[in-house]
Amino acid sequence: MMSLPSFLRYRGPLASLSRQDRQRLLERGGDVDTRIAARVRELIAKVRLDGDWALFEMARQFDRAELSSLEVPRARCEQALASLEPSVARALGRAARNIARAHEAQKPRAVEVETEPGVLVGRRPDPLGRVGVYAPGGRAVYPSSVLMGVVPAKVAGVGEVIVCSPPGPDGFPHPSVLAAAVLAGADRVFALGGAGAVAAMAYGTESVPRVDRIVGPGNAYVAEAKLQVVGAVAIEAPAGPSEILVVADETASPEAVAREMLAQAEHDPDAACVTVARGEGVAEAIAEQVRRLAEDAKRQEIVAAALRSRGAVLSVASLEEAWPFVADFAPEHLLLATAAPSADLARVRNAGTVFLGERSSVAYGDYMTGSNHVLPTAGLARAYSGLNLLDFYRWTTYQRVERAASEALAEDVGLLADSEGLFAHADAARAWRGA
Repeated sequence: MMSLPSFLRYRGPLASLSRQDRQRLLERGGDVDTRIAARVRELIAKVRLDGDWALFEMARQFDRAELSSLEVPRARCEQALASLEPSVARALGRAARNIARAHEAQKPRAVEVETEPGVLVGRRPDPLGRVGVYAPGGRAVYPSSVLMGVVPAKVAGVGEVIVCSPPGPDGFPHPSVLAAAVLAGADRVFALGGAGAVAAMAYGTESVPRVDRIVGPGNAYVAEAKLQVVGAVAIEAPAGPSEILVVADETASPEAVAREMLAQAEHDPDAACVTVARGEGVAEAIAEQVRRLAEDAKRQEIVAAALRSRGAVLSVASLEEAWPFVADFAPEHLLLATAAPSADLARVRNAGTVFLGERSSVAYGDYMTGSNHVLPTAGLARAYSGLNLLDFYRWTTYQRVERAASEALAEDVGLLADSEGLFAHADAARAWRGA
């Protein structure tokens, strides 16, 4: 057991935070590492130039794997599922069913409106043709993230869903990733990792088909690669280290709040774990539980680094003081450990996802409730939503102008076009007067 005397970066009243400390808590995006950006740019260019050959070389260089094929045979994936611990396979299957149910309810519908007599404007949701799901490998293996990407895409009716995940020494992605891909209904799986996988999905190679959208978590190189290919392919919200903000009052269990903070802290040394508690006594009780649990944490080195970097337990005199900070922080995960969390939800505007009550553990949302755990971080919840069914559609708009309506529109359209100096537009509209 290691003593953690300085286990939290920030403690005390929220109002007493210095401008600099408050800014550090709020601005979590971090500066772009120019070395990573430059290296990723090189790797993307290499894949675009050399295609499959570059990907085989990257597997040798970064994964120490000699690949006979970039694509994983279907039989290998099915074998991984058959070999999976039955209890784990059952839990993954349960998670997949809940994800499917939750996202099925999000299906959009076509709409049509007559803006004036004889003028029809419509909008139709069309599933994307092909989607790529990235699944981390190596030390970070998340079969649950495979489900979160693949299942909604299949529910939406995407034509083809491919999964890319780094190969291990045997030349194949982790068996749990392969098993999850089968359970989720992925069409194809490739033994590809890092920036090379992102480039292959964005631009296509001899073996890897070009996709319309790339989703899924990854390391700093994957995140940077996704940002660099946005001119060629859509991505979900840029992702960073995990984070949680807990709003607690005197009804909350200090130990339960501390457990939630540690659950996020164990993800990454750069994770942000913050609690805003009503009353100094409540805040101190929570801080003490964080210290106690952190001393016995199995991933203690990571937990301690996260808490010392962006760990905070802050107090407020009333919850009214907390809500502006919540809006500014815009957390990935927001836990309302309060007496009336459903009522408090009305005060929330910026959050990736909100957990109502301390029993609604973030861990449940990460794995089993059916809500998507691919969420905006670093304050991007101010503008981005979590991954959802709409991310797997594009919308086709259409319009029809009947004969009488065409005559009625012609002159006013001509006037507007003339005012903008687009005289051919004006001629095209006025030609239908009396026609």
